[in-house]
Amino acid sequence: MQDFHLLATFAIIGATIVAYASERLSMEAVSLASLSALLLLFGFFPYTSGEGVELTPSRLLAGFSDPALATVIALLIVGQGLFATDAIDGPARSIGRLGGPSGRRAIFLVIITAGVLSAFLNNTPVVVIFIPILTVIAAQRSYPGSRVFMPLSFMCILGGMTTLLGSSTNLIAAGVAEDNGVIISFFDLTGMGSMLAVVGGLYVLFLMPSMMRERSSEISRTHSSHGAQFIGEIPVTAGHPFIGLQSKAGMFPGLVDLTPRLMHRRHVPILPPFEGITISAGDTLVVTGTRRAFSKALALGSAVAEPDDGQDGSELRDDGVESQRPGPDYHLVEAVVAPGSRFAGRTIQLSGIRARHGVSVFGVQRKSRMARMPLSEIRLEPGDTILLGGNYEQIIQLRGDHDLLLLEHSAEPVPQSRKAVFAFSIFIAIILLSAFEILPIVVSAITGAVLMLALGCLTIYQAARAFDRQVFLLVGSSIGLATALQATGGASLIADTTVAALMGAPVPVVLSVLFIVMAVVTNILSNNATAVLFMPIALGVADRLGASQEAFVAAVIFAANASFATPIGYQTNLLVMGPGHYGFRDYLRAGAPLVLIIWLTFSFLAPWYYGL
Repeated sequence: MQDFHLLATFAIIGATIVAYASERLSMEAVSLASLSALLLLFGFFPYTSGEGVELTPSRLLAGFSDPALATVIALLIVGQGLFATDAIDGPARSIGRLGGPSGRRAIFLVIITAGVLSAFLNNTPVVVIFIPILTVIAAQRSYPGSRVFMPLSFMCILGGMTTLLGSSTNLIAAGVAEDNGVIISFFDLTGMGSMLAVVGGLYVLFLMPSMMRERSSEISRTHSSHGAQFIGEIPVTAGHPFIGLQSKAGMFPGLVDLTPRLMHRRHVPILPPFEGITISAGDTLVVTGTRRAFSKALALGSAVAEPDDGQDGSELRDDGVESQRPGPDYHLVEAVVAPGSRFAGRTIQLSGIRARHGVSVFGVQRKSRMARMPLSEIRLEPGDTILLGGNYEQIIQLRGDHDLLLLEHSAEPVPQSRKAVFAFSIFIAIILLSAFEILPIVVSAITGAVLMLALGCLTIYQAARAFDRQVFLLVGSSIGLATALQATGGASLIADTTVAALMGAPVPVVLSVLFIVMAVVTNILSNNATAVLFMPIALGVADRLGASQEAFVAAVIFAANASFATPIGYQTNLLVMGPGHYGFRDYLRAGAPLVLIIWLTFSFLAPWYYGL
């Protein structure tokens, strides 16, 4: 009966991997199906190990409470808080400028820096640091997101292989080795690890990006939606941040992303070029800009929604006067004026959009040319795209409206720029507490996510959008499969069969075959479990062969880290899965060749390096 459980577990794992790779079914469906198959197998046919431990449904479902899963979800929420406050925008622009005009060079510089840092800090927090930075740089440079995030994860894994501290796998493997009488110091892995990192890094930087399929990611959607230009107006009231801006070369550099097309001063129009003009209270600026530009203007208080007692999502000060900056629930969204709309032919001022829907109009986009005039005097036409602002509930109420066709996918919250210091401080605290092992990363990450919500850096709705159900189901079901594989003896069977088949072979051959077996297992089981399982086996083989224990210890560590071929192989792979919108097949396509490259490089260099 035990053989039946073992064979059935292997069959379920094999079918799951094939289903993931084929991508004929969604990742969520495959995850649920594999989990259901496991529960039915061990539900109808209970299994008890030789030690008398029963494999119960609670053990199979324990993956959904795994600390690694909780950490990933919490870090995704923290990352959403960074985006919601534009906390990374400034640092990303500074780093991006180091790469010059080439977007690819800037991306490469960031990824290489992350790889080097991973040698001295645990690679998981390093990936957490650089995901938001790369997101902003890629969006600014129109660089495909699919070519950014997986290279980041792989480069950090490679960098983490070069020192004892670079990866949790290294530390766990070193602990098992120490229990067996072998001491590994900080730089014992550096020589061989650096050679593997250089060879693998060349593949990651120069070959792998061309292998990645273009996928619709948050970066591409954000960039494409921000390219359209809207015409709007900004009244300059007392205390406005634009007061005192002086024109230079006919323009106002202080407006940054907004382009002035007309200025009204005491009802007198002033056309560009603007020579020797200083903006003062009472002026009205007619400007053009992208949705992103208007969003930033709202965040900085230079564009203001019409007052509505705070019902538009704006915050009220203690004196009852509306704050210049909207609250975290305030969104900008695009809507199209439908043919036959009641608003067609009306000016924006007299359209009644505000009175009917409670939202403000910030700009208009029209395919044909529009005359220079204040926004309030523009007459709407069918086909115009208007930029609306309001809280999320007001925007949702526009669904199904026959006069304004809501482009719901374009809805984005206005960045809470004044909360950027809070968000960035929370982020840095998580990194420092984790990097110096003051707190477990799961504790600091969950606490950071709660603080992001408590301090108003993002809303519950925004946090829910950061939750990736693919990652949740993939991790939970995969840990269930790994639990079944270990409990039924499948993992031990693979290790014992490998060792038995290698008896009598030359030491370099034994080392090479053992490496590739561990590299395959680590992509199915997990890196830490693989290191714990194979370290005693590898040391025993080294003793029987009279070979260098250091070489076999290194083989276990490097092979356990070669978890590039599946998203479940390493926590950093899961972290980048959502931002890059990767599928299981993407990891197989790009990661499997890297596993082979690391294996072949180790197989050729290890006998020379360790004197075998």
